[in-house]
Amino acid sequence: MLAADALVDLAFRDPAIVESSGLVVRDGLFVTTNDSGDSGRIFTVDASGATVGVTSWPTAPTDVEALAPADGRYVWVGDIGDNTASRASVTVMRVPFGTGDRTVTPPAYSLVYPDGAHDAETLLAAPDGRLLVVSKNLFGGAVYAAPRHLSASEPNELTRVTRTMGFVTDGAFFPDGRQYVLRDYRTAAVYTYPGNERVASFRLPDQQQGEGIAVDEGGWVHVSSEGVHSKVLRVVSVSVWGWLSGFVEEAARLLPGDGGAA
Repeated sequence: MLAADALVDLAFRDPAIVESSGLVVRDGLFVTTNDSGDSGRIFTVDASGATVGVTSWPTAPTDVEALAPADGRYVWVGDIGDNTASRASVTVMRVPFGTGDRTVTPPAYSLVYPDGAHDAETLLAAPDGRLLVVSKNLFGGAVYAAPRHLSASEPNELTRVTRTMGFVTDGAFFPDGRQYVLRDYRTAAVYTYPGNERVASFRLPDQQQGEGIAVDEGGWVHVSSEGVHSKVLRVVSVSVWGWLSGFVEEAARLLPGDGGAA
């Protein structure tokens, strides 16, 4: 397992950001949300750490735990936390982000597990637009796929895809859509997609309670933590692995005799 080198992107300056859980980085902006106990809102933060926009919605969430990038200046908000594993369904919403404050009524979609309730803190947006939910369990979680086209009028049943690492607190896809990264409180692991094979793992930098990870358009990996004025860190080794893996795969493809007998 490799150790992660990290650079400081920023420290959240807004005292209202007390339990940064999910993280999305797009267009040079950092989007985050508080853990359970907050009202329905997301924060847009610039590179200085200042909050430049807040998007709110009127319905109080149960336990928002995750964010994932959507198309344009939108993110998926995952109201998917369930510490007691007692919720009949969980909810995802498509919410705009950006500069300026606004109140919206976002489309909401109900998700139902095929095998009973699970706690989850991780929401991923696959290259084809399909949402993936990763359950959080000390002895190993599971990846669940939502239908490609979500219904706003009836529950959407998730499909169990594969087992995965335990105690996952967040995840994100790399830009090429061929790998994704999952994190727990101390480590990160990279998986292929759609094969879901674990191909690398890394120790993450120490954080108070690391619950966010995001990959920006350039392939840089960023991690966030709960706590007032907590820092967002750029994790160099995981980012570089993403770049090098693509380079190595392309080089292997171009080697003479590619496609011949082993």
